[in-house]
Amino acid sequence: MAIPVAVKIYSRADCHLCEEAKSTIERVAEEVDTHVTIEEVDVDTDETLRAEYGDRVPYVFVDGWPAFKYEVDEAELRTQLENA
Repeated sequence: MAIPVAVKIYSRADCHLCEEAKSTIERVAEEVDTHVTIEEVDVDTDETLRAEYGDRVPYVFVDGWPAFKYEVDEAELRTQLENA
């Protein structure tokens, strides 16, 4: 079995852009022929993360690399997941 592609979403509660990003990521993850794990991290639960990301959420990493900030491009995410 192939190693799953890790997607990490730095977000916060009550963030409509974060919810949209998560929804897009989940939808694309279901559509691609790649095993994807999704981890969501609330930046407000950690002072260091809150200081690092501030209002720059959602911030999405794909396979350990920064991929998207604020909005997730569905086509680009699909390409990244398929080529990981």
